[in-house]
Amino acid sequence: MTDQQRSVATPDGAMDLYEASPDGAAKGAVIVIQEAFGVNEHIRDVTRRLAGGGYHAVAPAIFHRAGGGAIDDYDNVDFNEMLKLFEGVSDDAVLADVDAALDALRREGFADSNIGIVGFCFGGRVTFLVSARRALGAGVTFYGGGIVTPGHFSFPTLIDEAQSLRTPWLGLFGDEDGGIPVEDVERLRAAVAAAPVDTEVVRYPGAGHGFHCDVRSAYHEASAKDGWARALAWFDGHLG
Repeated sequence: MTDQQRSVATPDGAMDLYEASPDGAAKGAVIVIQEAFGVNEHIRDVTRRLAGGGYHAVAPAIFHRAGGGAIDDYDNVDFNEMLKLFEGVSDDAVLADVDAALDALRREGFADSNIGIVGFCFGGRVTFLVSARRALGAGVTFYGGGIVTPGHFSFPTLIDEAQSLRTPWLGLFGDEDGGIPVEDVERLRAAVAAAPVDTEVVRYPGAGHGFHCDVRSAYHEASAKDGWARALAWFDGHLG
């Protein structure tokens, strides 16, 4: 596995792209969308894990409009400083960033049907947005808030787009997530069931928000391991 950081062009300027490639030929490509904490070490680690699983993975730095930045210390987050990183971030801006990452992967020889996307927290909502607006091979959302009811950030809900998903989508949620009630998850499950692509929603009893992140106190090992296995299986099953 090899990794590097490079820059790609977007309508709003250059954007860093952290990239990890497997040894040998990749079986597909995956775009990794950050949490609200930026492309920090955890997101880079996830990108490398995907490369270890045989995928060419890239993580676009969505906060480039505010000059970049990432937060690694989950226990001492200054939320006012974190909100400053979201300057210029909108759904249209995020889609432009994803499109830039897609263009980079297309230049590497990957077709859209062979490209997946995975996101966590803020990135989980972005993954759902992309799955509704773009036709890719597969999408996986880990605890994406703000899809059914408004979340902590000022983005519109996306539940009205659930029945028109264009990308096969898997959603992974914790029952103890204070920001995503079980009722919202079940409403989302019912809505995506009518989509014209494969969908699946999985709930984890005892798991809260951020359960996949092994450097957060919210880490829930059993749920994290099962969720990651399901994510890889989703990509393996749809990106071929």
